Amino acid sequence: MARVFPCLWFDGNAEEAAEFYVTLLPDSHVDKVWRSPAETPSGPPGMVLTVDFTVAGERFQGLNGGPDFRFTEAVSFAIECDDQAEVDRLWAALTASGGEPGPCGWLKDRFGLSWQIVPRRLNELLDDPDPQRARRAMEAMLKMGKIDVAELENAAAAA
Repeated sequence: MARVFPCLWFDGNAEEAAEFYVTLLPDSHVDKVWRSPAETPSGPPGMVLTVDFTVAGERFQGLNGGPDFRFTEAVSFAIECDDQAEVDRLWAALTASGGEPGPCGWLKDRFGLSWQIVPRRLNELLDDPDPQRARRAMEAMLKMGKIDVAELENAAAAA
């Protein structure tokens, strides 16, 4: 049976990225590093061509394709977090060493890949049966960089 998985284009640092990503979540590991048997437009024989890796049980591939293409916000990876501690840990790890915080729970890691770090509680508040609570939670979230669950709760509860 065919299997679909994302292939991420890197400029020579696919192995470094894979080794970093597998530190973020349980059930994550580098599966295989493929070296090029011949010269390619992106490098010489023996260079790391692709890296197969698993993050949170999901398969990915990193390709050292060269400088021609860059990541954009049009594609991002969302991580639904159980609590504020997990939001804080992932936010710190992904923005470290050159990553960039963004608005509304978005960030870019040091490789330029966009992520959404979303506490599960945000989704619950936005789905609140009371539309005013949901609106207040949304308005609070729109003012945040890293999502703060306590601030969301306070905003939703405000009269």
